[in-house]
Amino acid sequence: MPEFPIIDTHLHLWDPKNIDYPWLQDLPILNRAYLLPEYIDNTRAANVEGMVFIQCEADFAQAMKEAKWVVDLAKQESRIKGIIPWAPLEKGEGCHLYLDELKQMPLIKGVRRIIQFESDLQFCLYPGFVKGVQMLTEYNFSFDICISPDQLKNTIKLVEQCPEVNFVLDHIGKPDIKGQVFEPWQSELKMLSGFPNVWCKISGLVVEANIEHWTKEDLKPFIKHVINCFGVDRVMFGGDWPVVLQAAEWQKWVEALDWSLKDYSITDQKKIYHDNAIKFYKLEL
Repeated sequence: MPEFPIIDTHLHLWDPKNIDYPWLQDLPILNRAYLLPEYIDNTRAANVEGMVFIQCEADFAQAMKEAKWVVDLAKQESRIKGIIPWAPLEKGEGCHLYLDELKQMPLIKGVRRIIQFESDLQFCLYPGFVKGVQMLTEYNFSFDICISPDQLKNTIKLVEQCPEVNFVLDHIGKPDIKGQVFEPWQSELKMLSGFPNVWCKISGLVVEANIEHWTKEDLKPFIKHVINCFGVDRVMFGGDWPVVLQAAEWQKWVEALDWSLKDYSITDQKKIYHDNAIKFYKLEL
C-alpha cells in the first residue's frame, strides 16, 4: 500500500431505498446500500486524504436528487473534495438550466454522462451531445468519459471538437483484460493521449479482467501502456468502490496497482495517487 496520502478519484455511493438505480437489478452483489461508513472501513489500510464522488447512473429523473444527496454527505465527511454528477448533455443548449443548477452547488467539479450504455456508436457525435460537452467550458466543468472499447474511435472525434474541455477517460477505456485483447484499444488510446486536454484514470481494471481468477500480471501491461501514452503527469488512481467488489476488495486492487508501479519513483507514484487528481479536478484540500 502507498505510504503517503492518496486521493480516490472514483468513489460511488448509493442507497436503492432512497434513489432508483435500474442497472443494479442485474447485479445482486451490488444491489444494496453502499455508504460512507463501509467505504471508510474497507479503505483503512490506506491514508485516503480525499475522495471524488462519481455519479452512479441513477434513474435520470433522480440524478439531481443524487447530486444534492452527496452534497449533504460532504457536509458530514470533509474528505469528499469533489462531486461529478450526471447531466443530460445530449440536450445541447437545452442543458443550460440543468448545468446552471449544478453550478450553484458546492464541490461540483465536472459531469459524467455515460456513453457506454448507448447502443448507437454515433451517440457521442450527435450535434446536441457535442454542443453539451462544449458548453462545459462555460461552467469550468470537466467531463468524465465512460465508454466501451468499441466507442473509443468516435470518442477521439468528440475530443477533436472540444479542444477547450478537460477530459478524463474512466477505467482506461474498459479494454478486454480478461481476453488480453490489446488492439485496437492500444492504438486508439495512443491517439487519444495525443490531445493534451485528455487525462486517464487507472480504475476499474479488475472488473474488466477475469473477476474470479485475475492476477496482477494480467493488469500490468495495460497499466504500463496507459502510462507510456499519457505519462505520469496525466494519469490518476481510482478505486471504483463498490463496483470493484465484483472482482476484489478495494485493498487488493490497490496492492495490485502498487505492484505495477513499483519501478516508478516515489515522486511519480505520488503524482498518480495524489497530485494529478488535485490538478485535474481542481480540488481544495
